[in-house]
Formats: sequence, C-alpha cells, structure tokens
Amino acid sequence: MPEHMRIIVTGAAGFIGSHAVKALLKSGHSVLAIDNLNDYYDSKLKNDRLENIGKSNSFEFEKVDISDHIKINKLFDNYKPMRVLHLAAQAGVRFSIENPFSYIESNLKGHLSILEAVRSSASVQHLVYASSSSVYGNDTDVPFSENARADKPASLYAATKRADELMSESYSSLYKIPQTGLRFFTVYGPWGRPDMAYWLFTKAILESKPIKVFNNGDLERDFTYIDDVIETTVKIIEDKKIRDGHRIYNIGGSRPRRLQEFIDLIAKACAKPAICQNFPMQPGDVYRTSADLTKISKDYDYQPRIDLEVGIPHFVDWYREYFEL
Repeated sequence: MPEHMRIIVTGAAGFIGSHAVKALLKSGHSVLAIDNLNDYYDSKLKNDRLENIGKSNSFEFEKVDISDHIKINKLFDNYKPMRVLHLAAQAGVRFSIENPFSYIESNLKGHLSILEAVRSSASVQHLVYASSSSVYGNDTDVPFSENARADKPASLYAATKRADELMSESYSSLYKIPQTGLRFFTVYGPWGRPDMAYWLFTKAILESKPIKVFNNGDLERDFTYIDDVIETTVKIIEDKKIRDGHRIYNIGGSRPRRLQEFIDLIAKACAKPAICQNFPMQPGDVYRTSADLTKISKDYDYQPRIDLEVGIPHFVDWYREYFEL
C-alpha cells in the first residue's frame, strides 16, 4: 500500500476530477475535494458524480471558487495537504470565443490562487496540475513533443493553459515548488462532459437527430480513455521520489484517429446510423492532435491500454444506463 497522504483535488466534481478522487480514496488517501459547481453545463451531472464517489470518512467536499484566494488559502492552512491535484478550469475551446473573461478568471486567476496557496503552505510537497494538448495549436511536427515551443495557440483556452504552464515554471524557479503539468489529449469515457463530441454524437445518434461534422470529418484526434489517464495521474501523485523543478508530460492514446472513424464507432455502439451534416472548420479548432509519449513512458511506464473500439462501447453503455434508455 502507498503511504497515506492528505490530498486536495480541485475541479473534483468534473469528469477527470471525480474519477481521480474515487481512485485516490480507493488507494487509501484522504481527500479534500473542491469545486464551485458552476453552470457551464448541467450541475446535476456534477452532483451525481460526487454522489458516485460514495461516502467515506476520508472524503470532504467544499464548494469554493478557486479564484477566491482568501478562501483557498484558509482551506490549505486548515487541511495541510501533502499533495495537490489541480484540475479545476474553465474548459472548452469554442466557449472561450463566446465568453473569454470566464477563462481569465478561472484559468489564470484561479491557477495563480493555487500557486500562491502552495507557496504559502509548509505541508505541500508536490503540485500536479492539468494542462491540455490544445497548447500545441496547429503544430505540424507530429507527434507533439513536450519540447515543442507551443507558442501559437489557436484559441484563448489554449493560451490560458499555456500561460498556466509558464506561471508554474516561474513559481517552481522562484520558490522551489516541485510541479508536474499534464497535457491531456481528448479524454473520454463514463461520466464525461456533455460539451464533448463523443457525448454530443451519442446523444444525437440515439435520438435519431443529425450531428454536426466539421471539416467533412477530416480531423484527427488522439483519444485517451479515462482509466488510462487516472491510473497514471495517481501514480504521479503517489510518487515518493519528488523530482525537483517543473516537468510537463503528455498523456494521450498515441494513436490519432480520424473524426469519421470515431463517428462510425459511436454509431456501431449505438446500433443506429449517424445522420451527418457537414460544416467548415470551426474557429479555434485544430486539424490534428498526436501525443509523443516517450517522456512519460520512460518516467512512469505509461502505456495506454484501452482503444476506441473498447472505450466507446463502455461510454455508450454508461450513457444508456445513466439516462435509463
């Protein structure tokens, strides 16, 4: 068994966050879960995720906005975490075009709030935080390596996530805070986000409604199943060898798939045809994502195990059960 730790998880009612909390509790840790339960999408799903975590004397939940640095500092002072898993952020590439200020508040101010709380804490040994494959923009040098400049984001969302990485780099340098940033590549699976393509497509296909297919389906994504993400994230959190400085890792599926192939797999799992309507490429979108996994494979023996052919039916089965279809 790993050493018992007190861990703060932000964004705990989110897709990745709720899975992470459940896994950390199962591994024997104590967790203080933080989320503001905002209305970016239906808060019922967020509350249901929290309910799915289950009851435990090792689990506490606080409804707090991470941008409120005074409240965040107090929580850190009282809980005295040994590790922090910072997943809270305003997500969504397209929504960042419609509502840019929410990204500055959550992704920049919120990230700074966590950095400051960690800096002031005498107990935190390691900060692990979520970044995104979107930081690579439309880089044509694939697969994407962590050594790439990543200085041409295609959306404000991507710009804020890259800014978070740079903020973390500066705090690591100035205050000697060990940090690890995780660039997630299109994570999918049960309890996912309703704004993600796999959820939207599944819903539309099961309801016999048309789906919007951008760039005629000629897009490629490196899809990553949630279990693969959580297994390695927990391994990084539990790592007894705290590496000095600031590291960044890709976490992807290592096998980019065309959007049309993705749609076909969902339709097969739903046992219904997809009604496709083609649209041009959307602003802020990128043509391809592809993860170079050399670094994380070397340091944490990461190997994605679950392909789309297995992962998509798992999600569709969960979706049918959740909505009692």
